[in-house]
Amino acid sequence: MVEQIRILLVGNGGREHALAWKLSQSPRAAHVYVCPGNGGTASGFPNVSNVTNVKADDYTGLVEFAKQHEVSLVIPGPEAPLVDGIESFFRAAGIRCFGPSESAARMEGSKTFSKDFMRRHQIPTAAYENFNEYSAARTYLDSVEHTVVIKASGLAAGKGVIIPETKAEAEQALKDIMLDREFGAAGDEVVIEEFLEGEELSILAFSDGYTIKALAPLQDHKRIFDGDKGPNTGGMGCYAPTRIASPAVLEEVHRTILQPTIDGMRREAFPFVGMLFTGLMMTKSGPKVLEYNVRFGDPETQTILPLLSADTDLVQVMIACTEHWLDGAQIKLEAKFAATVVVAAGGYPGSYPKGTEMKLDPAPNDTLIFHAGTEMKDGSLRTSGGRVIAATATADTLEDAVKKAYDGVGCIHFEGMQFRKDIAHRAFGKGAQEEQAALTYASAGVSVDAGNTLVDKIKSAVRSTRRSGADAEIGGFGGTFDLAGAGYKEIPILIGAIDGVGTKLKVAHAMAKEDTVGIDLVAMNVNDLVVQGAEALFFLDCYSCSQLDVESAAGFVSGVAEGCRQAGCALVGGETAEMPGLFPGSEYDAVGAAVGAVPRDRVLPNTRSMVEGDVILGLASNGVHSNGFSLVRKIIEREQLSYHSPAPWDSTTNVGLSLLTPTRIYVRPLLQVVRQNLIKGMSHITGGGLIDNIPRMLPNHLAAEVDVSKWPVLPVFQWLKEAGKLSPREFGRTFNTGLGMVLVVSKADASKVMGDLEGLGEKVFEIGTLTKRQDEGCVLTHIDVWR
Repeated sequence: MVEQIRILLVGNGGREHALAWKLSQSPRAAHVYVCPGNGGTASGFPNVSNVTNVKADDYTGLVEFAKQHEVSLVIPGPEAPLVDGIESFFRAAGIRCFGPSESAARMEGSKTFSKDFMRRHQIPTAAYENFNEYSAARTYLDSVEHTVVIKASGLAAGKGVIIPETKAEAEQALKDIMLDREFGAAGDEVVIEEFLEGEELSILAFSDGYTIKALAPLQDHKRIFDGDKGPNTGGMGCYAPTRIASPAVLEEVHRTILQPTIDGMRREAFPFVGMLFTGLMMTKSGPKVLEYNVRFGDPETQTILPLLSADTDLVQVMIACTEHWLDGAQIKLEAKFAATVVVAAGGYPGSYPKGTEMKLDPAPNDTLIFHAGTEMKDGSLRTSGGRVIAATATADTLEDAVKKAYDGVGCIHFEGMQFRKDIAHRAFGKGAQEEQAALTYASAGVSVDAGNTLVDKIKSAVRSTRRSGADAEIGGFGGTFDLAGAGYKEIPILIGAIDGVGTKLKVAHAMAKEDTVGIDLVAMNVNDLVVQGAEALFFLDCYSCSQLDVESAAGFVSGVAEGCRQAGCALVGGETAEMPGLFPGSEYDAVGAAVGAVPRDRVLPNTRSMVEGDVILGLASNGVHSNGFSLVRKIIEREQLSYHSPAPWDSTTNVGLSLLTPTRIYVRPLLQVVRQNLIKGMSHITGGGLIDNIPRMLPNHLAAEVDVSKWPVLPVFQWLKEAGKLSPREFGRTFNTGLGMVLVVSKADASKVMGDLEGLGEKVFEIGTLTKRQDEGCVLTHIDVWR
């Protein structure tokens, strides 16, 4: 037999009536207390009762009530108590709360906060600006030509979003919010964002801070009048599932929006537990977030809960969220449709009467009546709010569900009642029935125009890399290089290299800083060429994304051009691959290839010349460079740092900017020494660290004996080693540990090579010698200094 618990549900709307209805069906629900509740929760359920002796915003009083009645699960319904921090009151009392912390509730409590969060985590949303001064907001509004949406940043009972149709309406809305304070303190700050065109849908999703499980997509109706006319309301109706959300679209929403949202909140140290409501616009370029709510929607809750299967235990699911095992909870939806029609008081959303007597007839089969603004007074049911009551119906088709819901409305009677008569009209409208429009490449998510704009933006940066042998002009079908023009009188050996940047790109995404990883891409390739004695001649890159962000891509290519200038090679071409659905949101991947040349008698390593006693030199790195970032990111996450947090190893910068220090390019100084025939071999220290990379340049009979006490461990490595509790061996085979390049030279030439390289700006350390190989190709000594 399952353990039964007592539940406290805070709120008095239609959402709370629907929740009480579903919760009461759970075998785990001994009793559901609703504070303050409404006329619907006052009767009709044997295990549900209203609480009227404690105010819903008296959180200390609610805790005392919960203790007295042995409540072990609290469910705040509306947004206000969550934004106030109700969760912390019950957490302090050791009582489960299905709802986010005050910090996490900022995702709804402050639209500026949530928009900035989306920007940090590259979650697709409309372009925007935040303002807390009217004059600055008005100046910005006057400067833009596109249609805008104006949002009061704080809580405004679902009415703080204005979609003006003219510039004059926009100016008036801004004045109403910021100067006339139509929404009070909620309008102290506003968000002005671009108006997105497309169909809206909403996703309700359970989360335990790690896992997120979405329910069927819904579409609500905010405007008061038919045809989406009139002022916004809290919601006049809803239906589910929508016909505009295919399984592929829902997968994209989960991959690019929902999971990144939950992961981002956890990584910023405010994990989300509860119901995440995400409002989306389905644009031509894919789904974009309109807003987050941190609780069940209203009337979405009345629509979605009747679709939960009979064996889905809502109490169990909520407990799973609070105890962080949602991945083990069962959530099933019936293969049906649901529709809800809200009935409001006359005059709503403006002023409206209260206390109007109501009469309800018995509801038809498969139809539910959910109370919102109702109360029992003097033995009769009366209105007490703007949105008074709603009828919800389920059926095998959407058409039948809507018809039954309107049949349910026919059972509701009170003077002045109003309701929309076109719920689900967008699903039934002319456009939904017409033959599908002709498809274009742009409608599939690929913008040729954006690609052309990018080429125009980067031409000057690419042209700056021209050198003898290449003019570095792009726009043709391929790049050319003239070896004779570069001074090669005899045919050289050509050497090619190809590499990427790896998950360091994740840090660049988070910081919205792309140029330094462009340098990294070049460095990873040209450093691999120079260790073979080769001069880098030319470079090509490939930038792959799901949706081309021209500014981001241009920043990246500018970094590639800078890397090419440092290495002395020409950027002769590249590929920009826009592949809708392949990458999350605005994330991208990049790969590059470099080709170099070396005279036939100078190819390295010269293993035949290597002997025991040869000296090993190390050249200092700039930091982590581009390898080991999967481990770096894991350590940062475990330490509960964000990339915008101050760097624990460097008080002058933040985590992200420090980690984005680009890979050092060693090409020019090393070539000067190589051309003097002073170097026998070189290793670029990348993935695998010292232990795996140094042996790659050695003959089978020799090993490198490296004294790790001979160079300083950089502060970033010291912190990573300690925070990650890395063993010395793991440290030595994952990171460069402070050396980006290792050379083998003769003992006689060591001083000259060190002097020449130091004169060219490198930090050089004598770190060991070659010895007879016994077992491993690289033996680290004095390794205790890494403990």
